[in-house]
Amino acid sequence: MGAEESVLTPSTGWIVLTIFGCAWIGLGYYWGRKAKNLEGFMLAGRDVGLALGAATAMATWVTSNTIMLAPLFALQMGVWGVLAYSTASFGLFFFAPMARRIRRLMPKGLTSGDFIRLRYGRAAWGVFLAISLVYSMAWLVSMAMAGGIVLMALAGIPYVYGMSVILLVCVIYTLFGGLYAVIGTDFIQSAIILLGVLVVGVMVVLQVDIATVHEDIVTFQPALLDVLMPVALLALFNNMFFGFGEVFHNNVWWSRAFAMREGIGLKAFSLAGFLWLPIPVAAGFIALAAGSLGINIVDPDMAGPLVAGEILGSAGAVIVFIVVFCSLGSSIDSLLASTSDLLAEDVFKRLINPTISDAQLRRVASLLIVGLGVVTWLICLPRLGRLNEVLFISGPLVGSAIWVVVFGLFYRRVNRHAALAAMIGGSTLGILAYYTIGWFTASLVGAGVSLVIIVAGTLLKPGEFDWETLDEHSSNQASESA
Repeated sequence: MGAEESVLTPSTGWIVLTIFGCAWIGLGYYWGRKAKNLEGFMLAGRDVGLALGAATAMATWVTSNTIMLAPLFALQMGVWGVLAYSTASFGLFFFAPMARRIRRLMPKGLTSGDFIRLRYGRAAWGVFLAISLVYSMAWLVSMAMAGGIVLMALAGIPYVYGMSVILLVCVIYTLFGGLYAVIGTDFIQSAIILLGVLVVGVMVVLQVDIATVHEDIVTFQPALLDVLMPVALLALFNNMFFGFGEVFHNNVWWSRAFAMREGIGLKAFSLAGFLWLPIPVAAGFIALAAGSLGINIVDPDMAGPLVAGEILGSAGAVIVFIVVFCSLGSSIDSLLASTSDLLAEDVFKRLINPTISDAQLRRVASLLIVGLGVVTWLICLPRLGRLNEVLFISGPLVGSAIWVVVFGLFYRRVNRHAALAAMIGGSTLGILAYYTIGWFTASLVGAGVSLVIIVAGTLLKPGEFDWETLDEHSSNQASESA
């Protein structure tokens, strides 16, 4: 798409991009001044309250994929597609009690990798790290791609330029203060996202005749209203389990569970789920209006921005531009921070230099943030196909980790060998389903196979686990004092 076809002029797009890019860098610097030590850099001092906790969880989950894949789902699968994407909110709802459990069992924990290592041993830990890192890179790449795509669709900014600027801004302000900077900017971004979605929703309802949209779909695309569409039903459950896997295993959410004050996690994640739920529904409805408005969607990845721009004009396009930029920043920064923490703590410290000081480990984490940004940029230089294809390839991997995490947190008799086999078996058969059946089955297969393996393995040979083992820091202190 060229500048002459976009809703905004490139100069307008660059002005908005510059203003908000500088704002996030400034806010990141301001909030990041609180990160005086390693714990402050990685976990915001473990003192995050309800308002900041709910805001950072909601803003992180409102990714560019929410704004762009929900419309894509709507175009491909109709009403069920919209609802399928909204099931990702269940991940936040069900993680809420898990966050409380995590905080109690591991009051000084640092990463999700710490839990797997202590609960299941080094073999399962290695597989889990591989799953988490592959997923994190897939999420980073899909968001950077989405940023380049939406800036091109709305303002005619070349894909590579837009993608590069967004990544650069996020890397810079995350470097300033780690999770302190991330949570601080997330709070502002969440307010802008909610206000922007509200404004866009009201403007769309005022300008679009819902009855006309329904009549047009019934006449020209009746399959989109078919409640028994097999692909759509599979996609609904597949996306739900993908959302479970994304949240349950990833260090983005574990770092927030560790960072929140005691008793905050349950409330914060529950509130974040309720705030997030209507956003993909609104984004999907906008795409369903494309046909009645006579908008030709050549590239489905651009459906949401194109329809919003057509309906709302320049003012609406600016709002969508800002909302998408906020959603990108709030997710990319979280992934950069949490993934660098995982690499620094679980790979560098545990496998390379166990005697490293906290100050040195913080420098390593900072270098890893830059490295992750560079790798993501290199992968995204050539646009890699559809957003859903890039993201959902990791679905069977994260799906295979769901029950390993859930049972590991609440059931002491889970067999560690069964947990390892569940991740390997679920990932392998889920990837096979992705390529032989379709992306809309991969997470479902991965989660289902993993469940069968871990339950069967535990029933055949129950294990035994002492929950106090998870409080590694207290155990080490007791050993040293003795």
